Amino acid sequence: MVLVRKACRDGGSFRSWFWRECFEALVLGESMSQERAVPESAVPLEEISSWPEELCRRELPSVLPRLLSMYQHSDNWIEHIQILKIIVEMFLPHMNHLTLEQTFFSQVLPKTVRLFDDMMYELTSQARELSSQNLEIQSTLRNILQNSESVYSGHLHLVADLLQALFKEAYSLQKQLMELLDMVCMNPLIDEHDDILNMVVVIHSLLDICSVISSMDHAFHANTWKFIIKQSLKHQSVIKSQLKHKDIITSLCEDILFSFHSCLQLAEQMIQSDAQDNADYRLFQKTLKLCRFFANSLLHYTKEFLPFLSDSCCTLHQLYLQIYSKFPPSLYAAGISKAQQEEIASTFLVTLSPLISQLLTFQPFVDVVLDSKLELPCELQLPQCLLLVVIMDELSSRPEDVQALWCTESQVSKATARVSLLKAIFSSFEQCSGELSLPVHLQGVKSKGQAEVAVTLYQHVCIHLCTFIASLHPSLFPELDTALLNAVLSANMITSLLAMDAWCFLARYGTAELCAHHVTIMAHLIKSCPGECYQLTNLSILLRRLFFFMAPPQQVEFIQKFPPKETENLLLWQYISFQALPAELRKQTALEVTRAGTAWCMKWLGSNHTLEELESLNTVLSALLAVCNSSGEALDLGQQTAIKEVGSQLSILLNVKLVIDQPYVQQTLSLLLPLLGFFIQTLDPQLVSQVITLQTSLLKLELPDHVRLAFLDFLSSLGKLFIPQTIQDRILPSLSSVFASLLADRNWLLEQHSLEAFTQFAEGTTHEEIVPQCLSSEETKKKVVSFLEKTGFVDETTAARLERIKQEKGTFWEPFAKVTQEETKMSSLQPCVKRARHELPSEDEYRSTLKAATEALEAIELLLQKSPPPDWLLMEMETLQERIDKLKRQNCSGRKQ
Repeated sequence: MVLVRKACRDGGSFRSWFWRECFEALVLGESMSQERAVPESAVPLEEISSWPEELCRRELPSVLPRLLSMYQHSDNWIEHIQILKIIVEMFLPHMNHLTLEQTFFSQVLPKTVRLFDDMMYELTSQARELSSQNLEIQSTLRNILQNSESVYSGHLHLVADLLQALFKEAYSLQKQLMELLDMVCMNPLIDEHDDILNMVVVIHSLLDICSVISSMDHAFHANTWKFIIKQSLKHQSVIKSQLKHKDIITSLCEDILFSFHSCLQLAEQMIQSDAQDNADYRLFQKTLKLCRFFANSLLHYTKEFLPFLSDSCCTLHQLYLQIYSKFPPSLYAAGISKAQQEEIASTFLVTLSPLISQLLTFQPFVDVVLDSKLELPCELQLPQCLLLVVIMDELSSRPEDVQALWCTESQVSKATARVSLLKAIFSSFEQCSGELSLPVHLQGVKSKGQAEVAVTLYQHVCIHLCTFIASLHPSLFPELDTALLNAVLSANMITSLLAMDAWCFLARYGTAELCAHHVTIMAHLIKSCPGECYQLTNLSILLRRLFFFMAPPQQVEFIQKFPPKETENLLLWQYISFQALPAELRKQTALEVTRAGTAWCMKWLGSNHTLEELESLNTVLSALLAVCNSSGEALDLGQQTAIKEVGSQLSILLNVKLVIDQPYVQQTLSLLLPLLGFFIQTLDPQLVSQVITLQTSLLKLELPDHVRLAFLDFLSSLGKLFIPQTIQDRILPSLSSVFASLLADRNWLLEQHSLEAFTQFAEGTTHEEIVPQCLSSEETKKKVVSFLEKTGFVDETTAARLERIKQEKGTFWEPFAKVTQEETKMSSLQPCVKRARHELPSEDEYRSTLKAATEALEAIELLLQKSPPPDWLLMEMETLQERIDKLKRQNCSGRKQ
């Protein structure tokens, strides 16, 4: 122990001390060697290499000194190796012990060690410069490194037993050393500075040994780690501030990952074999137990030294992500059997799972996991999402302060900010597009009387998110509302849908008053939207869904706040399903919407039909369509006739040029077609013929998808219509042409809806002769048959589909671009003509605009004072002068009027 402490005080690890002692022993006789002079004549190596054994024995005294001298003075690696090979193979067997020790070992071994070190240094340096393009060099190096036996000229087996014995002796020596060190006790009340430092050096020296023996012997490796953890905990009170905790955590995590990857590789190899008692399986179990041991070691260490692990949180976070990125249901998981999955999960992952619970209250870990600038590669995005789900589960039973730590945003430093857990879960979920589209499945939740079934990633996240919401402390509801609203307004559809599902759970779980409050908020947000945008679409869907959860008294209050008889409120009622209302209230509300809507439309038809009012017209038509779709049975004959009359008169006004030129007219047509389809059996056949003719003409031109989808709504309803003989020749050919065009469309969404609409039409029509005429090609016929038989159009293996989805995710995982406020205001549905302002510009607006123009002129004056003007400036000034003169004339004309 005195020697050990002396080595510690001298500095360096035990390993470096050991090698220094060995090196000094090896070079002990170097100074005694007198064979330094270069021989007068070089030894003919090629000739000697062919000498018989007897000649080598006889010439040993004279040739050996010359060979050793050549070896000492040679600077050529190849020559070094040639000389050493000749000495070892031809002369070493004939040396006595004295010659071997004093002449050979003392002179050859030190130079050999230096030679080997230099060679390894050069190889390492050159290997760093290699790139993936040096395929030939890589192949050559790989072939050389894979045949160690040939490098040793077939003599490796002669020293293998000796090397193994040496390793066992070293293991035994270290074991005894660790037993001695285990007897050491340090009194925390006595300041033994040197002893503390020595113990720290011992622990970190053993840590260095672990990095060397990790792939040599599992038991040796595990016992060394066991000693490191034991001594760290035993002397915790005196060495906790001196230990390099980051090094220990990093090494432990690396060993966990290495062992885990070894388990997966063995499990993959076992797929080819059904036997469970083979060598691979026994090695798999042994390696899996090692994983469990390392996991337990990590848990013990983090539990005791948590306050010192601030700079290790990133390593622990990455450990979790790396493990779950290689395990099902990850797209990048190893291909292992279900049995091995369960074995790894029950032996290793279950052991590691308490790690998150230990770190839950540690703020540095929170900062790492919720880092606002966290960017993960594709394979780590699902593990991050699953980690956040686990954290939500853990927080469900934690007090308010712990929940607040995770659910509130914070500025950690000038360069780093922490987002809330709720925001992070939606952001992480959004990045799992590949896993959602496959979809991957996870372990389900057991319920009473039912077997556990696998659930999709969407179901998994949604279930756990709702559970977390139910446990959330009321003081954190503002953070919840903010996160849900931001997610609802997301440009990512699946993220918005998840937020809507969670919000609907909140509406059902909470009080009726809370639900009514949320519905009112949605209503005001919708009314404040500047125009058509995806945010308005998302809000309207949520409003429609939440309205179903309102209690009847709150529904009555909503009707009183936003009475449907007022036209301005039809903006809201177009999004509400009347099925959510009780029967009597539904009938009354539908009547008010119908009266207000038809009255406004008749007023518009009797006016100048200005384009500026098309937006309002479309809102009214949308509200009337909502009544027909969700409360058609509540309408009496008079109300139905009024809506049909409005639709018919509006349809007559439409023509190809108007539809193509005006986006708002396209929206009008998209609303009129399903509205007419609702009354298809009572429509004038001439009007039906006119609408189909218009569709035929429009399909030859470029149209938005929503217009073509509206075509399909109308066409599917024609299966209920009997077409009189007198106009069949005009309608049926056009009808088959429209169907053929839409069925041939390559847009997958239109293709699916075309097949659905055609099937509905074909099943209901009495004009069966037109059905085959709609199938204009063999490809279309195959698509229809596949759709009816519910078979896929494209044959794709599971492996091919998985690979395709991984490639797609790698391409499209970047989050959607943020839509600016200006882009939101500029809707694609605005009419081409300039829209009139609803309010006249104020005098202040004129003054501020004129002030800006004056300041711009003053800036030009300053520039002219500093340098001569460019040639083009005079021409531009004259153009501005002309515009000013034009504005003056307009101003005078306006005053006269």
